[in-house]
Amino acid sequence: MTVERFPQGFARRLPVRQILCLLPLALVAVVAVQHRSVLAEGFGHLASAKWPWLLAAVAATCLTWVAAAVTRQGALVERLPKRRLLATQFAAGAANHLLPTGLGASAVNLRFMTVCGVPLARSSSALALYLLAESIARVGLLLALLIAFPDALRVGALLPDGAVGPLLLVVGAVVCVAVTVLLLVRRVRTVVFTFLRTALGEARSVHMRPARALALWGGSLSFPMFQAAGLAAVGQALGLPVPPLHMALAYLAATVAVALVPTPGGIGSVEAALILALVAAGGPVAVATAVVLAYRIITVWLPLLPGALTLGALVRLKMI
Repeated sequence: MTVERFPQGFARRLPVRQILCLLPLALVAVVAVQHRSVLAEGFGHLASAKWPWLLAAVAATCLTWVAAAVTRQGALVERLPKRRLLATQFAAGAANHLLPTGLGASAVNLRFMTVCGVPLARSSSALALYLLAESIARVGLLLALLIAFPDALRVGALLPDGAVGPLLLVVGAVVCVAVTVLLLVRRVRTVVFTFLRTALGEARSVHMRPARALALWGGSLSFPMFQAAGLAAVGQALGLPVPPLHMALAYLAATVAVALVPTPGGIGSVEAALILALVAAGGPVAVATAVVLAYRIITVWLPLLPGALTLGALVRLKMI
């Protein structure tokens, strides 16, 4: 019996990666210490929450798993077992809090499709199609709400003077570096173009079936809508003086802004972005903090243990 060895240097590199992923959490902890009075006031607001609205937020959270299951089925031609697919989305939420945002759920769903007999290349293409459709739907909803309510977010008041220019320069630099690597590194270009060809072929196959296309785009639109509805319900429960559609806009803006922040499950970065977005929408800092705390308890911490148990059960039963 041979024992597999990790690549040389793996043990030394792993802590560095973990530290890099946890740096945003450390920054959030520092901010929390500096603003502990605001956090304490925010926790105090939780005692006055209206429970029917909190139950509505729980229902909206449950519907996000249904929407995710519908979207993932829509991204694949093969029919997946419905109950196992839904259970996998619930379990994927727990995995998502162990790895940087999106990677845990992607890994679980990729394994699930492979176990169901879908070839790895087509599973990867379906996963890419899901992520693309969800991103397009989220950004599309954000743009639609920004057009409908152009004055809903007063972001300028939260940004330091002269911060917009450097921010745009950083974004432009990142885009330029990515394009340069794609053009100059042949191996990267070959992998990307091969993957895109496979993904486009899968997309054509899916869109030739109206039921699959409807599931893909209907689920992609429903997923962020249910998430935003959950935040709006919590806002109503705690009396946040912001219209529900403006809260939905704040949620979409915050989640789009932190999509590239490598924190497990978005923990830390999402909370900070949501509080800033709700304050930009006109909410008091303490109430906005209470809303975000309650929302993350409902969407992250309450499902975490049962989701982890479901994930373990699916692994033991060799369903993923």
